[in-house]
Amino acid sequence: MTRPVARTDWHPASWQSLTATQQANYPDAQALDRAVADLARLPPLVTSWEVDALRDLVAKAQRGEAFVLQGGDCAESFYDCTSESIVAKLKILLQMSLVMLYGLKKPVVRIGRMAGQYAKPRSADMETREGVTLPSFRGDLVNRNPFTADDRLPDPQLILRGYERAALTLNFVRSLIDGGFADLHHPENWDLGWVGHSRMADRYHDIVNSISGSLDFLESITGRPLHHTQRADIYASHEGLHLLYEQSQTRYLKHRQRWYNLTTHFPWIGMRTTALDGAHVEYFRGIANPIGVKVGGSMTAESLQELIGVLNPNNQPGRLTLIHRFGAAAVEEGLPVLIRAARATGSPVLWVCDPMHGNTESTADGTKTRRFDKIVAELEAAFRIHREMGSHLGGVHLELTGENVTECTGGARGLSDGDLARAYKSSVDPRLNYEQAMEIAMRIAGLHLDNGR
Repeated sequence: MTRPVARTDWHPASWQSLTATQQANYPDAQALDRAVADLARLPPLVTSWEVDALRDLVAKAQRGEAFVLQGGDCAESFYDCTSESIVAKLKILLQMSLVMLYGLKKPVVRIGRMAGQYAKPRSADMETREGVTLPSFRGDLVNRNPFTADDRLPDPQLILRGYERAALTLNFVRSLIDGGFADLHHPENWDLGWVGHSRMADRYHDIVNSISGSLDFLESITGRPLHHTQRADIYASHEGLHLLYEQSQTRYLKHRQRWYNLTTHFPWIGMRTTALDGAHVEYFRGIANPIGVKVGGSMTAESLQELIGVLNPNNQPGRLTLIHRFGAAAVEEGLPVLIRAARATGSPVLWVCDPMHGNTESTADGTKTRRFDKIVAELEAAFRIHREMGSHLGGVHLELTGENVTECTGGARGLSDGDLARAYKSSVDPRLNYEQAMEIAMRIAGLHLDNGR
């Protein structure tokens, strides 16, 4: 194939000369400029060495030496920036990663959809209810969810509030990790109090006991601690949708001679904003972060190859992750086309399966949900297809929560459509609850619920 010529005329605002979709229409341009300028003066949320460390880990996953677990809320809420909510997110990620570590026998890279997942793409700019038309809710970074004219008006100050919430979240996460919360020697710290008696929790505790016993044994015979098992780092990620927010925290580091997006470690491009000549691709091509791109049935082989050429023209390991989302009914036909296309470029990519977004549907009363069986079916098909094609599925991308929600049907407790109203809390997309998320982790790890019991 012919690779496109690499573009060189990049700067953090060069995207503004191109078509930028999924951006809010702010009525007060001067207020927006002031908010963006204020954000640009504030300290970065993450560091370049953290970003570089994650890129090295992604490169390991590309080689099959690690597995990426990316998970969290579909859309974060300012209201849920609490210690309880943050701890619950960490606990479920840590528990899932421990199960995967046990089953896969390789390191697990933990990336949370957190500390910045405040903006959401919408299918339409406007929403109509009972004859009233207002701007769509685009996430807490842009406007507010209540269906009133004042709440739905895009507010530039929310950009700063989003930065503050992200900073508070990251600060608390770092404090927990530095304080030993993520020490694999003490996984009992990760129990979720509300779970009570759960087959998933029981199986998890069996795994914990096995790992704890192994660590104690190895450390006793070597006479020294296993330092590489003591700390489980958590990296942050979000969809880089709101380009002014991303631009404001993009810094050039002279000693590295590269531009970094320092709002997060791992930003990704959503499927609605992958146009090769669009503003999002233009912005992403210039930052040094490891980046993800959502791909699916609407992506042709040729457009994927062109996209890879623009986003990773130097074939840098760890740079590019392709997060495929097809739906259980379409993955068999669609995924092989993209695997062959990416392979033909010669560029290293990390393949990650998102089995959530392609399987969203609505119940008879209009409630959005996802069927657990379809999520599992797409995930299992993805592993098989990659294996049969000599490729490697190196990660999973999930929308999940540590809360006791009923948003996706099926799973260990057999939730039905009638159960959804009991604890449906998401304002955007349905998430896996604790038991469903843990069952996914066990399936990825090649474990069965009744093993060892």
